[in-house]
Amino acid sequence: MLTVLTAGWVVPVSRPPIRDGRVAVENGRITWVGGPADSDGPEGEVHDLGLGVLLPGLVNAHCHLELSHLKGRLDRSGGFAHWVEDLVATRGRDGPGPVRAATARGIREVESTGTVAVGDVSNELAHLDLLARSSLTAVVFHELLGWNPARAAAIMEDADARLKGPERGVEIRLAAHAPHSVSPDLFAELIKRGGPAAIHLAESAEEARFLLRGDGAWMRFLERRGLGDLPFDPPGMSPVRYVDELGALRSGMVAAHCVYVDAGDRARLAAKGVHVAVCPRSNLSLGVGIPDVPELVEAGVKLCLGTDSLASVDSLDLIDDATALHEEFPELDPAAIVEMATLGGARALGLEGLGVIAPGMRAELAFARAERMPEDPAAFLVSGEARLKRVEL
Repeated sequence: MLTVLTAGWVVPVSRPPIRDGRVAVENGRITWVGGPADSDGPEGEVHDLGLGVLLPGLVNAHCHLELSHLKGRLDRSGGFAHWVEDLVATRGRDGPGPVRAATARGIREVESTGTVAVGDVSNELAHLDLLARSSLTAVVFHELLGWNPARAAAIMEDADARLKGPERGVEIRLAAHAPHSVSPDLFAELIKRGGPAAIHLAESAEEARFLLRGDGAWMRFLERRGLGDLPFDPPGMSPVRYVDELGALRSGMVAAHCVYVDAGDRARLAAKGVHVAVCPRSNLSLGVGIPDVPELVEAGVKLCLGTDSLASVDSLDLIDDATALHEEFPELDPAAIVEMATLGGARALGLEGLGVIAPGMRAELAFARAERMPEDPAAFLVSGEARLKRVEL
């Protein structure tokens, strides 16, 4: 049956917003988009959403659902390396039952906030069935860590065995944790398999200093982990350049954060076709700063938006990150931020049917109700007033 959705504003993303817009949906696909002046609209059962904004469902390009049990439990005040150490010490204290229950709650939270797809980073792959049964389209990045080069082959063998397991109902791609936690040997193993598909990159000053000089807070962390004596010749360059010279910076990669990048790094990211997942609330809460998004836009870097995990933020609502980004960079066009949260994420995850409202696309939509008609729908969406819900058809 054909349904016609009407709303105060329709934001297709792929074209300008439509006041008093209409969207025709049939068999889960969008068949027509238009406004009051368009006379070629199809007839169907009308569902009037009312005042507010209808837009594509959000795409959270970087989150860690399996860390949801750490909400409110980690110290964010002592610097990035301290937070990582606290995370490593705390995450294993809970049994699989509480971890799984918290992950299920996290998935429900994501579903309830107008998000229809996620790029979920996972070390354990223990919640894939939960994702498969959810309403979310999920790309799971199986994240590998290993600073000891002697362990690289074994880590890769374990990952290969996991990926050959039973059908899990979601797509899994191999990822690297970060250039300061993955040995060059493990990077080489990932490169042999066409990866890594995702990475945390240039997130902190500690990471940048470690790769530049081989010392600082991250080296002290490795020493406390018994890894300080492993052979490593600091490359004396930025994280982005280091990963590129290893051969791991690749087209289609999702690189989270990219806070500590310069003009040369931005040019590399743009030239390689890397998708940068900006996670403003996480960066701010951990005190690492925030990427210069206007400079990334100017350099032509492909951008998307992520929440990161409940270990570093207080919600998995992607619109909160859109709002935070707008507050940090009010000069950014709100429409560009909305695009990051929709089409940018869909492109980063390779989800061609999502991210825009256009004929042929999947009818996975979100709606933000408004008390009065917004003058600018994109500005309303990033204002902090908008709360999104998935449109149920």
